[in-house]
Amino acid sequence: MIPGLGAWEEEYTRRGILWSGVIHKLPAIPSGSRVLELGCGNGKTVKELIQRGWDVTAIDFSSTAGALCRKVFPDPFHGQTMVADARWSPFKNATFDAVFAIHTIAHMHAPDRKWIRGEVIRVLKPGGMLFFCEFSIYDFRFGKGHETEEATFRRGTNIITHYFSEQEVIDLFSELTSVSISTHQWPMRVRGCNLVRSEITAVFAKGLSPRMVEI
Repeated sequence: MIPGLGAWEEEYTRRGILWSGVIHKLPAIPSGSRVLELGCGNGKTVKELIQRGWDVTAIDFSSTAGALCRKVFPDPFHGQTMVADARWSPFKNATFDAVFAIHTIAHMHAPDRKWIRGEVIRVLKPGGMLFFCEFSIYDFRFGKGHETEEATFRRGTNIITHYFSEQEVIDLFSELTSVSISTHQWPMRVRGCNLVRSEITAVFAKGLSPRMVEI
């Protein structure tokens, strides 16, 4: 079995829809662009991608998640959902205008994070863009659970989460052009406690200088 798959299958089978709420700000890329979402889950982001008029391919290694996400597509002309491991994606080189990696890469250990970097670069067209979002080391959950490697923790669900610094994100995708990177924080209240969520969002381009890219 693929490492980590069992935990995700159990979560989706037990809880169904895991992800809902506000969608991240999406980029200004042309209608009709071919885009790939890595780790689509139950399709939270896919709904918005479709509404932008993009040709969407969404993949997840969980067949249960894939079945949930497939319900989001109104018809086959809007794109497709595939059960596939993002680390070994079944796509030809230079297939996509954009890749979305939103809360996916953090659920991998360091060797797989480095491996998926190569896959992202491989499937992007020249001039294609990567949109990245993960929790930062300033998030209130950093340090919670069993540390399996530096800044990576396994909690009660047996799902690992890695917490990034901005520099680590830049270093991870050093073969791409860094267009923008920022850390966004917002308060939340849990069981009477005031806590802070913290995300890093970044945009990278393949083979372009930052001034040539519109976001």
